[in-house]
Amino acid sequence: MGKLLPRISMTDLAGAVLAVFAIWLAGQVPSIEIAWVMAVLVLTVFLFAFEVVPVDVAAVSVMVLLGLTTLAAPLMGLETGLVPLANLFDGFASNAVISIIAVMIIGAALDKTGLMTRVASFIMRIGGSTEARIIPLVSSTVGVISSFMQNVGAAALFLPVVSRISARTGLPMSRLLMPMGFCAILGGTITMVGSSPLILLNDLIKTTNQGLPPEQQMQTFGLFSVTPIGLALVATGILYFVLAGRFVLPARGTDKLLQARDPMDYYAETYGVSDFSVQEARVPADNLVAGLSVDQIERRWNLRIVAVDKGDGVRLGASGVDRSLGIEKGTLLGILATEERFKAFLAETQIEPRPELETFAEALSATKAGIAEIVIPPGSALLGKSARDVYMRKVYGLSLLAIRRGDETLTYATGGVRDMPFKPGDTLVVHTAWTDLARLETNRDFVIVTTEYPHEELRPHKLPIALLFFAITLGLVLFTDLMLSVALLTGAVGMILSGVLSIDEAYEAVSWKTVFLLASLIPLGLAVETSGTAAWIAQETLVALGDVPIWVIQAALAILATFFTLVMSNVGATVLLVPLAVNMALGAGANPAVFALTVGIATSNSFLIPTHQVNALIMGPGGYRVPDYLRAGGIMTVLFLVVSLLMLNLVF
Repeated sequence: MGKLLPRISMTDLAGAVLAVFAIWLAGQVPSIEIAWVMAVLVLTVFLFAFEVVPVDVAAVSVMVLLGLTTLAAPLMGLETGLVPLANLFDGFASNAVISIIAVMIIGAALDKTGLMTRVASFIMRIGGSTEARIIPLVSSTVGVISSFMQNVGAAALFLPVVSRISARTGLPMSRLLMPMGFCAILGGTITMVGSSPLILLNDLIKTTNQGLPPEQQMQTFGLFSVTPIGLALVATGILYFVLAGRFVLPARGTDKLLQARDPMDYYAETYGVSDFSVQEARVPADNLVAGLSVDQIERRWNLRIVAVDKGDGVRLGASGVDRSLGIEKGTLLGILATEERFKAFLAETQIEPRPELETFAEALSATKAGIAEIVIPPGSALLGKSARDVYMRKVYGLSLLAIRRGDETLTYATGGVRDMPFKPGDTLVVHTAWTDLARLETNRDFVIVTTEYPHEELRPHKLPIALLFFAITLGLVLFTDLMLSVALLTGAVGMILSGVLSIDEAYEAVSWKTVFLLASLIPLGLAVETSGTAAWIAQETLVALGDVPIWVIQAALAILATFFTLVMSNVGATVLLVPLAVNMALGAGANPAVFALTVGIATSNSFLIPTHQVNALIMGPGGYRVPDYLRAGGIMTVLFLVVSLLMLNLVF
């Protein structure tokens, strides 16, 4: 029996093919220096396309390899290394890298104030329950937000929003997530700080200018230079999904993967109350309820009032809903009750129910409040006292629903639960705001059993100061000649000094993987430009295209950038192709800055396969498969190329 042949993987085969290609290419180039740069380029493309190691590790490895060429130069037939050692780490201090760090910190600070949550709540109130309304609202909002923060951050921010909208409307998440994700990518083209390639572009232009005569040097782009192009692309994406979404978007039952489990379902399973829910209702004028206190209403109809809005804002949790609080006409109530008791309450009082949560949708959402279990430990100061004795809701923010003692469970629906004195080991089932529950974790009178709940601490009181620093930053970018990195860092540092964000939270907000990826690839771009590699590739490309109009060359460049960004990072594609684009433009008599911008825009055309961070983020929650991206993303890719090229030539 013969030996089995070793199995050859696709990576091994591709590596062998690229190695042969690199050897062949070495014989075609005009100098040994360009041959070595091309070899490094081929290696970089291989590492990025097949992810032999993580992309940031690949980028750092390439940077180190470029540094080692200084030592190995005599053996490589070179006089000096491919990149001067003095410039090897310039990327870490570059304007682009510092700008990206600052943008991430500013975005995290605005999120910490709850501003994004308010935006999400607004969408949920006016979006209705149809795809035709929800998709434009969610997608346009994400598009605008991603123009000032990293698009993957904007998409991640809206994942739970889409989940809640899906749960409330019954629309599959697979019908909503892809439009949101695609528009997050498209929104990065609205401003020059919306995506890593565009942030990097001005730095690459300045680097490229060093090798150009004064009359050919390019002007850098302003913050809103690309806004008409970006808005046209976002509008195209929204229109595409509104008109063709039902044909290209899947509808699958896996959409519940991301949805937070409804705590009411848990309560129903554990305590056998199958129709338990939170309802919203309004007290009309001359109603039986008007004039009563919260305690009187709860005692009479055996239900819980967990939220109140008397026209002065939502009251919830500790110091929010006091049992002595008087209810007036026009008051909105968040009522926690069984279906039977709620119907009895409506029939007797003629209070006005709402079909779903509106005013309290955000305050009572699964991310803000829910059901928790708490144990009374031996030695607690609450032993022998009842919930009524200690003003449990007012002091601790806990609305007591049930007490479990051994095999016996007493619920609010049977009455008397708030008058039962506590004993060691009692399990209290409560409705609470998560912020109130978090405060009790250090209280020795309670042992918190429910630990899996949102612990994020928002700082809504910091919103005015956060908006002030955001406005200052925007003003510096728009109306001064200050470097972009300095202007953005002004806002980032202001957020930290004013307490909107702690320094530890600022460090956590930065995607260091992105930082190292970007900073490590900048030396490769320098080598491509200074060695003459970019000029040689541009010349060969123009010869291959022949005598064609400039727009054909520009279109070919955009298609090349689209291909590169599918198989490697968009940052890597930008670094490699901008020098090439400038040389192609100069050779064809076109505007080199516009060709460079074509690359910066086209590297956002990443919809065909889930290689972009945003597409990878939504793939699992939406239950998407690669064919879904090929179907929906294929058309979007063509639309992107047509609209971006048309707008580039109209605007510039």
